[in-house]
Amino acid sequence: MNSPQFDLANHPVKDTIKLLTSLLEKITNSNDRLHLNAGKLDPSSYTCFHARSIPSISIHAYFTRILKYCPCANECLIALLVYFDRMTQPKPSRHIPPLHIDSYSIHRLIITGLMISSKLYSDIFFTNTRYAKVGGLPVKELNALELEFLYLNDYNLFVTIEELQDYGNKIMEHWYQVQRSVETNNHDDVARPFGRLSMNNPSMVGWQCNKKPGFALKHRSSEEEKTLRRLSAPIGSEY
Repeated sequence: MNSPQFDLANHPVKDTIKLLTSLLEKITNSNDRLHLNAGKLDPSSYTCFHARSIPSISIHAYFTRILKYCPCANECLIALLVYFDRMTQPKPSRHIPPLHIDSYSIHRLIITGLMISSKLYSDIFFTNTRYAKVGGLPVKELNALELEFLYLNDYNLFVTIEELQDYGNKIMEHWYQVQRSVETNNHDDVARPFGRLSMNNPSMVGWQCNKKPGFALKHRSSEEEKTLRRLSAPIGSEY
């Protein structure tokens, strides 16, 4: 049987967020269990993306809310997953350990990542103030999360069309595996198409973000400066 192909141009966005939700719920649930296995962690050990408690809104409802008030295309949604995968890879040369994605951090990662990907891949995007209101965060906090998100991605935000297609195909494959597992009642059959996202090292959970604003940006390369200028460009649409 041929592997499922994701139609990047025509797949309904409302269905794309279902695919993303299915995968991200599996990832966060898997990583939540690492917390339980490791015992209770000191709250100060969480990253700046972690909330004090798990938000009451579900991942799917959060995606739906964001897309209602800050709509974007499939490219932005799939790029979000690429960024997450990159952030969970260690970067020894910059002394950046992999990020641990769980139920405490996923909402802030989603709103920050979609805001950034929309600025890069959408003709129409919105102010940070609007994204903050929609995401339920103070705008100053979202601004800080944006800088940290860039740093954790090593300022590498470009995603090729081949990467977008590959990741789209993988979330389709994961979705079909989940549906088959429900039909057969065999949940062990669901593979992990994004191993790094769901198999983080528990020892990395204690890594903290930079405490001083802009600390991570002290030594910017020309590529980093270009990225920041692009993100600071005039918005295409503002409400």
